[in-house]
Amino acid sequence: MLKFALKLDGVVSFALGLLTVLIRPEVGMPAGWQIGLGLFCVVYGVGVFALSTRATPDRRIVLLIIIGNLVWGLDSILTAELNWFPLTDAGVAMVLAQGLAVIGFAVLQSIGLKRAGSGIDRGTPRRSQSLA
Repeated sequence: MLKFALKLDGVVSFALGLLTVLIRPEVGMPAGWQIGLGLFCVVYGVGVFALSTRATPDRRIVLLIIIGNLVWGLDSILTAELNWFPLTDAGVAMVLAQGLAVIGFAVLQSIGLKRAGSGIDRGTPRRSQSLA
C-alpha cells in the first residue's frame, strides 16, 4: 500500500506540474507563482515516484513527505478560502481539489507506512488470504 500511495502521489504531482507549466490554465494566480509551483510539482513527482521504486522506502523520507503533503493541503485550502490570490472560480475549485487530493495522499501514505512498519503490508495477498 505504501508504494502504491507514493507512486500515485508521484504520478499525479508530476502530471499536475507539467500541466501547470505547459498549459498554464487561467486560475488567477500570478504567472511566476504558477510556473514555480508547477516546476516544484514536476521535480517532487519524479522524486516521490523514484522513492516508491526502492525495495524499502526510507521511513524518515516518507514521514517528511506525509508532513509536507499535510502542510501543502492545508495551505491550499487556506489559499482558496482566505483569498490570498485573486483566484477565478475555476482556480478556487482547482486549488481546493488538489489540496484535498494531497491530504488524501498523506492519509494513504500514513496507512501504508503504519502497515509496512507492522509487517502487514506484504504486497498483494494470496488468493487464500484474500478471503480472510
